[in-house]
Amino acid sequence: MKRFLPAALLPLALLLSACSGASSANGSGGSGGSQGRTDGKGSLTLKVGDQKGGSEAVLRAAGELDDLPYKVTWSTFSSGPPLLESINAKAVDIGSVGNTPPVFAAGAGSKIKVVAATHGDARGDAILVRKDSPLKKASDLKGKSVAVAQGSSAHYQLIASLRKAGLDLDDIKVKLLQPADALAAFTSGQVDAWAVWDPYTSQVLHGGQGRVLTDGRNVVNGLNFQVAAPAALENKKKSAAIGDFVERLRRAQDWVYDHPEEWAKVWSKDTGLPYEVALDAVKLSHGTRVPVALDKPAVDSEQKIADTFAGLKLIPRRFDFADYVDDRFNKNLPPSTSPARSYGKASAR
Repeated sequence: MKRFLPAALLPLALLLSACSGASSANGSGGSGGSQGRTDGKGSLTLKVGDQKGGSEAVLRAAGELDDLPYKVTWSTFSSGPPLLESINAKAVDIGSVGNTPPVFAAGAGSKIKVVAATHGDARGDAILVRKDSPLKKASDLKGKSVAVAQGSSAHYQLIASLRKAGLDLDDIKVKLLQPADALAAFTSGQVDAWAVWDPYTSQVLHGGQGRVLTDGRNVVNGLNFQVAAPAALENKKKSAAIGDFVERLRRAQDWVYDHPEEWAKVWSKDTGLPYEVALDAVKLSHGTRVPVALDKPAVDSEQKIADTFAGLKLIPRRFDFADYVDDRFNKNLPPSTSPARSYGKASAR
């Protein structure tokens, strides 16, 4: 008998987060980019890689695109890795990704530079099980099947959560599935658990399709990054534009925290998420992000991720993550270990 996804979960079958380490929802390769609109004025053009419901949407909602002194051309990507591929190819100057795609790109020798960071609440990074599952804790995953997107932030969160519980990847049956396929496998009972991130986490919980077995708090670093092309940073005028763009994103992130309901409406419209799910995801993860410095703790935490994947031979080589960081836009930012923002009771699952 054919199993169908609950209607409330269908929008997320079409949505792929910046944290993902796969090329697209259906696993296709390629750059994954599509040209969007152009904003701003002036002779200089900044080529920005984006994802649905990402930088363009939040900057526009916060009014940060109203007075751009340079042009921005937007290209939309299905996920972080193809965006970084385009940065490596100099087709894109800057774009937003999660904490793991830069590790895979650097491991492959791509020409990228991490130039800005935010730190958010990691409770949206979760390992989900169905509501009727007998599993109660992470150690119960031994021998069970777990869906995860390869190279995603969830991939590292799964590894770290298992190790914290005294297990390793060899102790479970890993099913490398893109979110759309993982969602179908999870809701139909083809896998025992799903390692994923918000807004998928909030969507599953709102749909009554599962519960959190464990989350990323005290396990993952909660960082997201702006990554730029080295060639763009070497251009004085383009580097100045990148610095201005990063500042606008920081102000927009402050706006999100102060206007969670307004942003949730925009995010809902842009992604197809139900408003209630979008608002929950904003208050639990997206809106908790704080612009932070690219400091030694941030680099060290990324190095730990890189060493983990290299040790498991999931990336082709070991490398120094610091070689892929440019901290010229740090300014007077708080340390990367600064607590994520909180919406009080709304921040607790």
